[in-house]
Amino acid sequence: MTTLPKSVPGTAVQVQLPALPASDFWSETQWAVMMSLLEAVLPSISRPSTLSDPTNQVRVPEADYAAALQLAQNTMKKPPSEEKFQEYLAHNPAKEPKFVESITRTVAALAPAAQRQLGGVMSSLATRTGTLLLTGYWTPVHLQPLEVREKILKAWQTSRLPAIRVLSKSICLLAQKSAVQTSPLFKELTDYTDMPDFQKHGEGYDFNFMQFEASDAPAVVETDVVIVGSGCGGAVAAKVLAEAGHKVLVVDKSYYYSPSQLPMSQDSGCQFLYENSGFITSDDNSLNMVAGSCWGGGGTVNWSVSLQTQGFVRKEWSEKRGLPFFTSPQFQNCLDKVCDFMGVGTDHVRHNHRNQVLLDGSRKLGWHATTAPQNTAGTEHYCGQCHLGCASTEKQGPTVSWLPAAAASGARFIEGFEVEKVTFDESSGGSKRATGVVGKWVSRGADGSTGAPLDQRTTREVVVKAKKVIVAAGSISSPLVLLRSGLTNRHIGRNLYVHPCNFVGGYWKEDCKPWEGGIITSYCSSFEDLDKAGHGVKLEATCMVPYTILSSMPWHSGLQAKLSELRFRHFGAFISLTRDRDTGRVYPDPITGRPRVDYVVSDFDRAHTLEGVIALCKICYVEGAIEIHAGIPGLEPFVREDRAEPPEKTAAAAESGSLGSESGDEAILDGVNDPRFVAWLDKLRKVNNAPPVAIFSSAHQMGTCRMAPNEDEGVVGPKGHVWGTEGLFVADASVFPSASGVNPMVTNMAIADWIATHVGKDMKAERL
Repeated sequence: MTTLPKSVPGTAVQVQLPALPASDFWSETQWAVMMSLLEAVLPSISRPSTLSDPTNQVRVPEADYAAALQLAQNTMKKPPSEEKFQEYLAHNPAKEPKFVESITRTVAALAPAAQRQLGGVMSSLATRTGTLLLTGYWTPVHLQPLEVREKILKAWQTSRLPAIRVLSKSICLLAQKSAVQTSPLFKELTDYTDMPDFQKHGEGYDFNFMQFEASDAPAVVETDVVIVGSGCGGAVAAKVLAEAGHKVLVVDKSYYYSPSQLPMSQDSGCQFLYENSGFITSDDNSLNMVAGSCWGGGGTVNWSVSLQTQGFVRKEWSEKRGLPFFTSPQFQNCLDKVCDFMGVGTDHVRHNHRNQVLLDGSRKLGWHATTAPQNTAGTEHYCGQCHLGCASTEKQGPTVSWLPAAAASGARFIEGFEVEKVTFDESSGGSKRATGVVGKWVSRGADGSTGAPLDQRTTREVVVKAKKVIVAAGSISSPLVLLRSGLTNRHIGRNLYVHPCNFVGGYWKEDCKPWEGGIITSYCSSFEDLDKAGHGVKLEATCMVPYTILSSMPWHSGLQAKLSELRFRHFGAFISLTRDRDTGRVYPDPITGRPRVDYVVSDFDRAHTLEGVIALCKICYVEGAIEIHAGIPGLEPFVREDRAEPPEKTAAAAESGSLGSESGDEAILDGVNDPRFVAWLDKLRKVNNAPPVAIFSSAHQMGTCRMAPNEDEGVVGPKGHVWGTEGLFVADASVFPSASGVNPMVTNMAIADWIATHVGKDMKAERL
């Protein structure tokens, strides 16, 4: 087990965002239409008696206003005063400069084709004919009163055209994401903070990154092994090979952020810690993905879950995929080795509200649930901000454990170095022999920042000469490196598994403070084998950094969305995480070369996801949630009849025994058989979760450089070597033969340990 660095108090050093990207890919009119729709998602709301601007405010009836105020006052621990509540409803986040900046960054990060497609719709909505066809109104959208624009969004939610429903889903997601990322009023009323008061900063590590002077000539670096990627696979490989006495160089296109800079704010975290600014969508907009892109990769921003590969998956990989290593004692040794190094265990786990809900609700329903092991070196690690970077250094991610260990054995490091391709020597006439990599290095700014303009930073071509090359850039980027290197194996980029997820959320009268505590410290496994062939779902809690979850819940109206955000302190969300059978692909954008994802959740897989959604709804129900939201557009939430009763009244009624199914406490008498709840579940099944309208998310990507016993079936062999080459290996989750069915970090690390060990043995033999 690694030794934890000392903790030091202090607040996070704010990482400044880079200058706004150019927005001239759209006209002023296109932007005006887009902003007018975004404004309607979280509009300025007023009751009739205080309405001052009918064009730019949405009027709600006095009765609806009173009911909303009562709901807030009776279900929140710290409800706003009526004056503050009125101010909150009247606030228009789309008018805030930071909101506009956030939207600009997100749209600028879209693939050019997606920008053109969305911009074309905005252009149509600026014309009378286009508006009439798409909205039923004659007046262009951006010239409509705000109340009409909200009605348009509501109508789009139930359109017979899936493309219109997807457009509505996308607009609502963008608006809610940017609003909770940038709104000071949201933080004021919920008490949410990106940096908890009780958390301390651990000491960072000085990686002594290599630097290069400006020059037109390439810089040349020589080493035994170059590892492309500093994440879970690359970091383990670096430690193994450095400790075996080899010269190791780890390169990564991203940058290191010390604990003093973590956790970042929500908008900075998206920009600096994730691929494509934290916003990757599938080609049909049915799937939203996140993939770590920072020094330490996904291990810097993942949520500590450290589950080993299960027996039924190992058996599949061994017997059906022709890879007996996975049922061998050697693989178990690799799993145990990486877990021991990170201090993986459950002894010091303290569950927060939603993780305890998952445990208790599963027990009440007769399902198996247990504590999820954590890679936190025996500490409690009550941290909900790991998604934005972990300040405490308790989580034993690559930057805390593996990479410092590699450095102690002589490994060197380059940050800000994007590899263009692997270089080869083809003079032998046989297999292509890897000789290194070539790419572009970009320095930090003069002040050490990573957001400085490029013209204020040094840029230089770097050539790395190496005896062995290990690509460990992740399942999104590793296949693109191979393709840019001229490899043509038909499996490169294909066989993409993503563990697609649907969300379920519940509101409780208890004070949940959902952003505090371990993100996933429990899970339910009773639905992991729904097809009797190893495919099904795990039920887990999910991250409660506001933008990650509030933007992923269905929108029904401006008032509903604002009330949902206001009561965030009482919210808890869960995922139905699916071990997918069917696959997609990653490929380069034809214009930018950046990753594109072609993935549609199959009917087979989404049926399993839906079973998990229903199970999570039942757990929320028996655990007393007053509202249950399934992340499926077109489905209203389930609401208990006594939802707006003051907490002291419902508590007194429960103590006196006067509560029954007629008064709303169905959980006591009828349980999940309560007729109202059963009818709602039936409606949930009918609405269903068919893409592209349903909201699917993924934080796990696997399989795009699949391991296989021969070149006809995969990209790499049983020891990670790339078929058709010499000296080139892949060592990350992209080599998984199929979906792991568990959070993939430990499986990834164990396979990387195996591959790196054999690379080291080969190099030692070559020296003899």
